[in-house]
Amino acid sequence: MRTQPGRSHPAPPPGHDPRTPPAPPTAPGAPAPAPVPDAPAPPTAPDAPAPPTAPDAVAPPTVPGDPPTAPAARFTAAVPDSPLSRTPVTAVAAPIAPATPPAPGDPAPPTVPGDPPTAPARFEVAAPDGPLSRTPAAATAAPIAPATPPAPTTPVNPFVAFTVPTALATPTASGAPAVADVPTAPPLPVAPPVPVAPLLPTVTPLAPAPPLPGTPVGPTPRRIWPRSFADRLTAPLPGLRALARFAREGAVRPRPEGLRDIPLLPFAPGPLPRADAGTVAVTWAGHASWVVRIGGLTVLTDPVWSRRILGTPARVTPVGVAWDALPPVDAVVISHNHYDHLDAATLRRLPRHTPVLVPAGLGRWFRARRFTRVSELDWWEATAIGGVRFDFVPAHHWSKRTLFDTCRSLWGGWVLTDAAGRRLYFAGDTGYGHWFSRIGRRYPGIDLALLPIGAYDPRWWLRDVHCDPEEAVRAAQDLGARRMAPMHWATFVLSAEPVLEPLTRVRAAWRRAGLARENLWDLPVGASRVLAG
Repeated sequence: MRTQPGRSHPAPPPGHDPRTPPAPPTAPGAPAPAPVPDAPAPPTAPDAPAPPTAPDAVAPPTVPGDPPTAPAARFTAAVPDSPLSRTPVTAVAAPIAPATPPAPGDPAPPTVPGDPPTAPARFEVAAPDGPLSRTPAAATAAPIAPATPPAPTTPVNPFVAFTVPTALATPTASGAPAVADVPTAPPLPVAPPVPVAPLLPTVTPLAPAPPLPGTPVGPTPRRIWPRSFADRLTAPLPGLRALARFAREGAVRPRPEGLRDIPLLPFAPGPLPRADAGTVAVTWAGHASWVVRIGGLTVLTDPVWSRRILGTPARVTPVGVAWDALPPVDAVVISHNHYDHLDAATLRRLPRHTPVLVPAGLGRWFRARRFTRVSELDWWEATAIGGVRFDFVPAHHWSKRTLFDTCRSLWGGWVLTDAAGRRLYFAGDTGYGHWFSRIGRRYPGIDLALLPIGAYDPRWWLRDVHCDPEEAVRAAQDLGARRMAPMHWATFVLSAEPVLEPLTRVRAAWRRAGLARENLWDLPVGASRVLAG
């Protein structure tokens, strides 16, 4: 008998059979229905065999005269999109326990002498692709709590920028509308936690500090992403008219006089600085590839150690850091899938258990290459490794790797924050726009911004996706960054500006902005700087 919480019911009259359903209510003044004599028990075949039972299953209680009970049902459920498992789960349906504990005064459920005590049902779930374990986790089914009406919830679209889970939404410093708090249902009783073996032994839960308001954390592996991220574009991609102009003008390489300065490009490789958990140091390997030492970790950004990438002439400066000179790599962050930022030949050199943090939609590219620790993040999401927090933030760019995957994966930059609150911003590849001020408000106190300054000419073609040197200086100011290190130049010849022009223009723009010269870290390829504590 199901009862409402907090209500009591009178004891049944003598002789009442608890299996007999109650009589339906009658309207006032209506004649009482005539009593129905008890129906005789159905005949049973003599010496009929008992129904088969599942192995190890507890036989259900029987009452003399009842018909035979069917065996416990077996079922198989496929869970293709579950965050815990993609394999069929087979279980045996256990007897259903009373839905709610009886209220004071209610009669106890009927029992039959000789019945064995009922044990709580146990089940196992295989979680090969879960974020925590690849071993089956056993748990004990808890009694079902009284049904309660569902609490109102706020619809959440995980594919729209700034949409955050209700429980994590807080007012943002940028003034963006926050998700309102809503009442929630009382928590269901749960079984004691079961210890599991961690899938990523180097990944730890996010620490509460430093406070980053309005930022959801903890993306679930193997999420379902939209087919296209074209709605995230800041500006439309070039159309037929722009492509015709590009083909007509053909200005994608510098003039010969612009290439004469290649021998003057700064190149000064040196040993990596010593670093510990209290050190933040950066070494420029060339283009957008940095060796970042932060919180005791070694992190590679957009690693490209190849001499040549698809569709581009060979490097004009060597790689600034020899691969064999690298310490063990603790994490790799990728900004987007263009060939000068995502190099398959370089990534093949990494152990497949290296944690890689990638934009939404790019995880399957890494899993196809047998990387086992892949985290896909949407804009404004974060994860943590070894006490260092990694936030994925927007950028003014796009993605394409083949003829058929335009904007099929996301693009963006990364904010790295150590336990002491020191913060580094890696822009990846981006044009100039409103995202920089938004990032600066959400992540105040950026100590160092790694910003692109090259591949910007002609402006009519590249303005929306690549900063020029003056825009990079404005972006550093919008971010509120204390220091800026230029990148994305002096490595590959990707556009029409002279090869040394980005450096001369960024120095002039920094000086015109009245910023301290020592805060412009215009490093040669291969050089390092250490952030003072």
